Amino acid sequence: MTNLYYISRNYKATNSAASKPKTDCERILDTMGFRNLGFKQTTYASSAIGAIVSFFGITKGLIRLPKNSTLAIQYPLSKYFKYITTIAGIKKCKIVLIIHDVKYLMGKNRDIAREMKKFSCADVIIVHNDNMKKWFEQQGATAKLIPLYMFDYLDDNNDYTAPELSNNGLFDVVFAGGLGIAKSAFIYKLDALKNNSFHLKLYGSGFIKNDVDPANTIISFEGMFSPDDVAKHIRGSFGLVWNGNSIDECAGHFGQYLLYNNPHKTSLYLLCGLPIIIWDKAAIAAVIKERQLGICISSLEELDGKLKTLSNGDYQKMVKNVAEVREQIISGGFLKVAMEKALLELS
Repeated sequence: MTNLYYISRNYKATNSAASKPKTDCERILDTMGFRNLGFKQTTYASSAIGAIVSFFGITKGLIRLPKNSTLAIQYPLSKYFKYITTIAGIKKCKIVLIIHDVKYLMGKNRDIAREMKKFSCADVIIVHNDNMKKWFEQQGATAKLIPLYMFDYLDDNNDYTAPELSNNGLFDVVFAGGLGIAKSAFIYKLDALKNNSFHLKLYGSGFIKNDVDPANTIISFEGMFSPDDVAKHIRGSFGLVWNGNSIDECAGHFGQYLLYNNPHKTSLYLLCGLPIIIWDKAAIAAVIKERQLGICISSLEELDGKLKTLSNGDYQKMVKNVAEVREQIISGGFLKVAMEKALLELS
């Protein structure tokens, strides 16, 4: 299929992984024959410079956008979404929308009708998984819906060391992401658990070290790194996907969002070769279970017992399965498959 386009913009450079999925998406689209009509992808940290570069780059892209072509747009796209979709509509272009976050499901937006109206411009929407697809159908989405199943995580430095089962009988469980109370209050409750089989290694920003007793904790803070760099520093036996303020379930807006989204950190852990520990009600737990990529638990109280009864053979099997999925993740395999299905729907 020819006439495939996207329009790049400025992605603010930060140490959080916020823009990594979007910049990776553009690189994967490039490999599939999509052409960028805007300026080259930039990562200015200044919001003011970023806004100017984005506006002029998007305007240039919209002027160059041929009529009746296919445009891939990533969502959310804050202030430029209506601008792009209106012009693309006038030029009778087909739109494939790649969803990164649904603000209503994150608890950031109460107006569900307004957000659904934004999605009505799309011919095909690439959603995270079957749970999100079902939610879109329940809201009356008219576009074709294609599940991604998992985010890719491109990595140019392809050094891979298989993880170790445990260190002197102690499992190193890795948790990467926002470490503050708003997203991850559960971290500060872990020391209360009966546990002598695992230690938690934290990577990210917002760690409140005063909330942890250094003499009596299973937690160690390993540092904050850029999303392209963090994989080089992560070492452990498992990666933990958990959110919210409770150890008994993933609670609060951020916790409940796991019922619908594909957390990008899952892909980071798999990139690092780590099997996953995940809340069993999370949408992506279905893939973890089906492909035997880790352990699903309903509460963090269960973790100690699960790890104690895990055989080396079972662990090695998970590591082997992770290594296979890792190949797909680092080469953009999941988006390529979903986008090929999307383009078939348009042909």
